[in-house]
Amino acid sequence: MTSPVQVPAEPQVMALGDEAVLVRLGTSVDSTTFSRVRDLVHTLEAASLPGVLEIVPAYASVALYMSDASTRQAVMDAARFLAGAPSEAATADATSVTTHVIPVRYDGADLESVAEACDLTVSEVVRRHSSRTYDAFALGFVPGFAYLGVLDESLRLPRRPQPRTRVPAGSVAIAGAQTAIYPFETPGGWHLIGRTTVSLFDASRDRPALIAAGDRVRFMSIDGA
Repeated sequence: MTSPVQVPAEPQVMALGDEAVLVRLGTSVDSTTFSRVRDLVHTLEAASLPGVLEIVPAYASVALYMSDASTRQAVMDAARFLAGAPSEAATADATSVTTHVIPVRYDGADLESVAEACDLTVSEVVRRHSSRTYDAFALGFVPGFAYLGVLDESLRLPRRPQPRTRVPAGSVAIAGAQTAIYPFETPGGWHLIGRTTVSLFDASRDRPALIAAGDRVRFMSIDGA
């Protein structure tokens, strides 16, 4: 017996306040849904809809921000059509998506406890974390903080029961099905497994945040970690 074909969720288009529109493509956090998000962003950018100032992807949705409320209905109608129609401009292949390779020294304060909780060796935690290419689902929390996924199932842990008041800048961490890098020293409740010297946010750059939503990220173990 063949397995049933999984039908993608029907796009939902709705007003997001007076001057924005939200296109929702699903409800789950996974790379398949986010691939649809990425494709829709490419389609919308190619369409150059009048009045649209910014297109912002997230886990399972795309937000369009407009210059004023007068164009909202027209943008909603166009977004509904483009989200539901096959797109020749979409289906961006791997070569058209920016991929960042982040060098990491795997010596985080929680690395050993993560290995113990996951019933893995430290080297296996490092191997599994660094062997995947992650999608940057969204930015938030602080400038330059990218939520990356999807994490190997064997490494998924709930957040720490007691968050730290200070997490060093450059800390590489995991929580749930995601991984991330702390751009600045901030409080945080994710498990720290490594660190990088790469600058994630610099206000003086043309593009201050190194990683944008829709980019991909790979981690490279350094110093024999």
